[in-house]
Amino acid sequence: MNGIHDLGGMHGLGRIDPETDEPVFHAEWETRAFAMFAATYVFAGYTVDELRHDIEQMGPAEYLESSYYEHWVHAFERVLARRGIVTREEIDARVAQLAQGAH
Repeated sequence: MNGIHDLGGMHGLGRIDPETDEPVFHAEWETRAFAMFAATYVFAGYTVDELRHDIEQMGPAEYLESSYYEHWVHAFERVLARRGIVTREEIDARVAQLAQGAH
């Protein structure tokens, strides 16, 4: 395997400079994404391998331009829609609400 998602990344994308004293969460929403893992993992009954597979379905540009927890949210959307727990339309409607400042 030599995909963008593979452990270690790809050659030629420049130096990796880890953040000094990097926090576990950079934004409050990331704490919710982390909590969603536990809740959806038990409720939906998917495997970690299934979640990783859904992350790996992201296009290379989207993958590189998004954060660690954005990868998780992408996978949650896919696995929950595939299992019929939510629809793509419900996800899109909620995203639109949040974009308008609704809670």
